[in-house]
Amino acid sequence: MIIGQRSTTPKTLDELLSAELMHRLDRLDVISRRIFAGKLPGERRSKKRGQSVEFDDFRPYTTGDDLRHIDWNIYARLDRLIVKLFREDEDLSVVLVLDCSSSMDVGSPTKLIFAHQLAMALGYVALVNQNRLSAARFDHTGRVEQIRPIRGRHAMPRLTEFILQSLHTPSPGVGEAGFDSCVRRIAAGQGGRGVMIVISDFLFRDGWSKGLKYLAHAGGRGFDLTCIQVLSRGELEPAREVERGLVGDVRLTDIESGRAAEVTLTRTVMKGYERKLADLLTRLERDCKARAMRYALAPSDTDLNRLMLDTLRRRGVLG
Repeated sequence: MIIGQRSTTPKTLDELLSAELMHRLDRLDVISRRIFAGKLPGERRSKKRGQSVEFDDFRPYTTGDDLRHIDWNIYARLDRLIVKLFREDEDLSVVLVLDCSSSMDVGSPTKLIFAHQLAMALGYVALVNQNRLSAARFDHTGRVEQIRPIRGRHAMPRLTEFILQSLHTPSPGVGEAGFDSCVRRIAAGQGGRGVMIVISDFLFRDGWSKGLKYLAHAGGRGFDLTCIQVLSRGELEPAREVERGLVGDVRLTDIESGRAAEVTLTRTVMKGYERKLADLLTRLERDCKARAMRYALAPSDTDLNRLMLDTLRRRGVLG
């Protein structure tokens, strides 16, 4: 059975992101805890000293320095050769990884729709700040699809097309491909350094351990990683589903594998579920932190404005 009411699937950019939210997002940027060398001039302020127009510091002249950078005023006063240093601008590579497994198509609004709206919002922030953006999606059958890096506001239609196409592409059916095999392919295809954000419910039959290991390896190559776990309100608060009639003897079917189980839902069973869920959330957050990854829980009924402008700013994902 499917828990929760169905949501209306967005068909346009306006249905994914409101104009008001996009206006507010114009003030934000993706934040990295590291400084990265970009391939193209961008709006990312770097600690690397280069040849931009913004002055940074002085240092004594050494053989081989560009004579054009000598401060001749200081030489005239002090008879010393001093070189001016400048702050260099660099861009940031942002990679969005989106879980499109069938387990995401649950809740009201569904986790799938909310995750796509969140990805669209994060992608918008990256593009308006001239960061290089790439996006990838995967599902429980092992299907992985990606778009090549794009940048700038003019690339918004390409990102919108990718997001909407993902929402309107039906699941290919049952399958049990592991999270690890999908993210390994995605991580292996990312060159350079940057920020990677994974949006998923992290409800994988084989767990997330190996997948996080592959992501951590990408982090070792220079990616700053964030895992955003999206769960429906019914998954977080099963008592709500009892009010909707999910009680007594029921037959529950795994939407991804097709396996079914007969269960008698009682107060004791619900309490046991809540304990296991709390343990799962704690373990995922702990495992992310152990690998130097950020972690955030985002219920699918969360106000996107608050998530972007408050929660993710406090977590250091946006600034």
